[in-house]
Amino acid sequence: MHERSSVAELVISLKGELNRYLPGEKLPSSRALVERFRVSPVTVSRAVAQLAAEGLVVTRPGSGAFRAETRGAAPAPGDTSWQEVSLSGGGGPEVVPRTVDASGVLVTLAAPPPGVIEFNGGYLHSGLQPERALAAALARAGRRPGAWGRPPTDGLAELRSWFAREIGPSFTGADVLVTAGGQSALATALRALAPPGAPVLVESPTYPGMLAAARATGLRPVPVPVDADGVRPDLLEAAFRATGARVFVCQPLFQNPTGAVLAAERRERIVRTARDAGAFVVEDDFARHLVHADAGPLPEPLAAHDPDGAVVHVRSLTKITSPSLRVGALAARGPVLERLRAIQVVDSFFVPRPLQEAALELVGSPSWERHLRTVAAELAARRTAMTTAVRGGLPELALPHVPSGGGSLWLRLPGPVAGEPALVAAALRAGVAVAPGRPYHCAEPPAGHIRLSFAALSGPAEIAEGVRRLRKAVDELQGPGDSLPG
Repeated sequence: MHERSSVAELVISLKGELNRYLPGEKLPSSRALVERFRVSPVTVSRAVAQLAAEGLVVTRPGSGAFRAETRGAAPAPGDTSWQEVSLSGGGGPEVVPRTVDASGVLVTLAAPPPGVIEFNGGYLHSGLQPERALAAALARAGRRPGAWGRPPTDGLAELRSWFAREIGPSFTGADVLVTAGGQSALATALRALAPPGAPVLVESPTYPGMLAAARATGLRPVPVPVDADGVRPDLLEAAFRATGARVFVCQPLFQNPTGAVLAAERRERIVRTARDAGAFVVEDDFARHLVHADAGPLPEPLAAHDPDGAVVHVRSLTKITSPSLRVGALAARGPVLERLRAIQVVDSFFVPRPLQEAALELVGSPSWERHLRTVAAELAARRTAMTTAVRGGLPELALPHVPSGGGSLWLRLPGPVAGEPALVAAALRAGVAVAPGRPYHCAEPPAGHIRLSFAALSGPAEIAEGVRRLRKAVDELQGPGDSLPG
């Protein structure tokens, strides 16, 4: 049994028995709980710690765990309705109201119910995460001199230099800021580059977390369609002319959710178009380390050939390692770097030094390259397994592009957009969680879509079972000869 589910089950069992004990009475010893519930000592320790965190038990070193004193009743809730007026008003009619809608992000962050296959996951399956290497790196990092002291606000010099080398030979550590993951870097860039109320050009479809960050900052996302070769330059030029935007956010490599790679003949034109408009390109290079083994040589980042500083580059170690290794980077040239630095310092001061030290230990270890090779091979195998299963078991769903990087497939539904919520709900009833396509669009989508992750799954067997369950969901929604409902 998975350790996390074992802990959860033990917590439930212990909560059910707490009423047998008086406040202050000692609970059974850890050894007794191990023998009774047939779990590991680690599981018992974590379960007791969770009960202590909830205030249900009190632990005393050397003595054991005791039932906590009964707490008084919670005070009656007050009247918070006044907040609706306060949060929506003020600033005059010219101010664009800020909305914070995290629903599109939570789809990939929230753990599904037990037994549900996670086709909506946003991170590598635990079996693909370098857990041993991370544990060793964190242990070594914790013993480094000064590891628990205050780091430089820009980040450790060695880590900044490592990111600079990854981006391109024209960058140095002085061009890089270490951030708390890619999401934080995107939010910082958006706040730095555009004032509230300004338009920001985005690919359509695109990453929901970026759309949420833009709207929370008071920006107005404007869609620019993507095809099999990435964003369309002609439509980008038209969007700059029509809106006067000064920012364009893109993912040129293994775009999320389509998996498209920006074509070679478009790359220079995209940067030149932004520079001619006096605008910045925010390059979210989130998937460079999620390349598949059969992808072939990768194009360099847009920032690598941008001497004028039009490109602000974002990347992260989180996707290729673990959701909790929230270490990323912002790279930029010119006065914009100082603004990025100022916003980051105001928001978070700095990224915790132990995490930065652990990241340095990890990328400098012999296991790092082995991990990258393993993930590349495994992602390719899972992609092939899911592609084969979808084309064989779900021919109604169009798969226009098979990616050579990233961790998901983008499927188009045959019916109207209105059929998308019904399929997502039916899939969950069938025991498989899928990501709806609507949150990936900042305006009305042209069709219904779903996004299926293969990176978050254990392997081909789970992929096949997930597609079988999704087939059941499709069958539930359509009768003989029918398409998905509108």
